[in-house]
Amino acid sequence: MNKDNRYCVIMAGGTSNHFWPISREASPKQFLDIAYTGESFIKTTYDRFSRIIPPENIIVVSLARFADLVRKQIPDLPADNLLLEPYSRSTGPCLVYATYSIMKRNPDATVLATPADHTIADESGFRDTILKMMEYAEEKPVLMTLGIPPTNPDTSYGYIQAPKGSEDASYDIPLKVKTFTEKPDKAMAEVLCKTGEFYWNSGIFAWKVSVIKEEMEKYIPDVTAVFSGWEKALGTDEERTFLEKAYTDCPKVSIDYGVMEKTDRAWLYRGDFGWSDIDGWDSLSRNFNGKTPDGNVVFADNIMTEDCRDSIFVSTVRRKKFYAVKGLKDYVIVDTGDVLLICPKDYKQFKDFLSGLGMPEYESFR
Repeated sequence: MNKDNRYCVIMAGGTSNHFWPISREASPKQFLDIAYTGESFIKTTYDRFSRIIPPENIIVVSLARFADLVRKQIPDLPADNLLLEPYSRSTGPCLVYATYSIMKRNPDATVLATPADHTIADESGFRDTILKMMEYAEEKPVLMTLGIPPTNPDTSYGYIQAPKGSEDASYDIPLKVKTFTEKPDKAMAEVLCKTGEFYWNSGIFAWKVSVIKEEMEKYIPDVTAVFSGWEKALGTDEERTFLEKAYTDCPKVSIDYGVMEKTDRAWLYRGDFGWSDIDGWDSLSRNFNGKTPDGNVVFADNIMTEDCRDSIFVSTVRRKKFYAVKGLKDYVIVDTGDVLLICPKDYKQFKDFLSGLGMPEYESFR
């Protein structure tokens, strides 16, 4: 297959506050070095896929208000390859926009779609898996999704079920998707993992642009309808005005719920290469390799702890400050100067707690 027909879409318009108060509305996690690797998530993602896909075929979709952040962190990205959404409408509209944009450039394209915030331990193994996944999508009219064998009953991921008895099949063999399961609670996640039939949903997809266009227009017509006239508008001076109206009228829907859970073309490709979606403080704690003997993650100078286990301590305060902490287990403490967070690091508890940030009096801290 002609490699010039291969494209990558990096979805980088998320506004989640899962790493609050480090991440804020003006600078969400994809633009930060939350994993302390020396690069932001989006830069690492771009570099990773530029070794797999021709760089001129890598498309970044983000919100218009993040345009300067994207350009600063990925200076090599061609101007026409930055697609800017006026409003956040989840991954469904994001990928409809990207699909129509690529369709206009190259109707024979095969597209890899990926979030901007994953970490990969085995980059070589990941590359091999992605190439095989794309090759299958090039040959068949399918929607490929990448599944990861679960290492624990994680509640921050969705799950994909493969046919019963397929757990012993070679990873080189794609499997027909049986069901998708939204992020479960702890008890359900434990049940899913024990069956051997379920895989973490990585949120990485591969498909022919013509195939996903057909499925989008079939299963999320309320989204594709607002893009009517895309053939003339996209890639012209009229694009911004066109998108403003389209996104104003566009419903919010994820690609998983809108298309993948409904289509009969969903196929699973599996890979095991040390993948993680660092989706919050709890996830960072599980996946960080530099923990103390007590299981703590510490990014703070001048700290004294006693009887603290499996907790996270982060300080971005520049002035000299001493921290003394005793008796905490499974907590996250973050000091950014204007905010001091002390909260259980459990994903659901943290998410529930942060719902209070919606109060008007906290607007300046979001």
